[in-house]
Amino acid sequence: MRTIVMTGATAGLGAEALKHFVAEPDARVIVGARGAGPQGVKVDVLPLDLASLSSVRSFAEAVKQHLGGAQIDMLVLNAGAQYANAQQRSADGFEATFAVNHLAHYLLARLLLPNLAQRSRLVITTSDTHDPAILPLAPKVLDVPALAKPRSGRSEGMRAYPASKLCNLLTARGLAALPEVTARQIHVIAYNPGMTPGTSLGRASSRFAQTMIRSWLVRSLLRLFSTFRPSLYPGTPERAGEALAQLTLGTVRPPDGRIYASLVRGELTFPDPAELARSDEARDRLWRESAALVRDLLVPRHGR
Repeated sequence: MRTIVMTGATAGLGAEALKHFVAEPDARVIVGARGAGPQGVKVDVLPLDLASLSSVRSFAEAVKQHLGGAQIDMLVLNAGAQYANAQQRSADGFEATFAVNHLAHYLLARLLLPNLAQRSRLVITTSDTHDPAILPLAPKVLDVPALAKPRSGRSEGMRAYPASKLCNLLTARGLAALPEVTARQIHVIAYNPGMTPGTSLGRASSRFAQTMIRSWLVRSLLRLFSTFRPSLYPGTPERAGEALAQLTLGTVRPPDGRIYASLVRGELTFPDPAELARSDEARDRLWRESAALVRDLLVPRHGR
């Protein structure tokens, strides 16, 4: 029996990926969710609020107890949030997008890392919006304190999401560089599902904006524009979830030395991420400063 632990399984591409997981004859899935969560004989739902580091720690302990000594074969850190401004705060006082998308998953990965099996897979959902070449609002420098507690304002809110996705990518690289990860041959992947209208991520947008992005006219225009800018291609939750499942289950594997998987016009590609996402200095600094923010003082050194 293979065990999959997952966040972000209640809607959108995560719910679609879950369908593929439960279809596997030898798989069981442990889902972290704030509410009742998805139902199924092969799905166990444990309470998790990613806006609270205390809840993250409690969830990790509950997962370990639920495993009963078994190991995790696949860890999928897929949940994400996006807010219209930077005024939202987590239970711990951090900017909510940064807290939910990055800090909670950073902490959860570290807490569950000892329970991952040899040759297991760890997939973090990121976004191509981390790249200034894709989105001009994407960060060109990494300033962790400013991300954790930014000045309030709409522009900071619009910048928070791509910055958190940069952090996801850097965290994936940080995990992959850990000696214990390389020694146990744990495969770490940062997955970009591309533009995916129809997911719960857009719930912070106005109802008009949500309706427009789903309209036939807008989707047709985006497909046309994507001929010149592939990042504008409007995918579907079904295909994005399928690709997430393929990477998680190992039916599609990145080439050796590649960690970034990007869904482009419905096809999985393995490009270089943005320059800042490839910086070892930024990777290690984010790791250290995130550890301090979650009050985790045991910071292992990365292998080279």
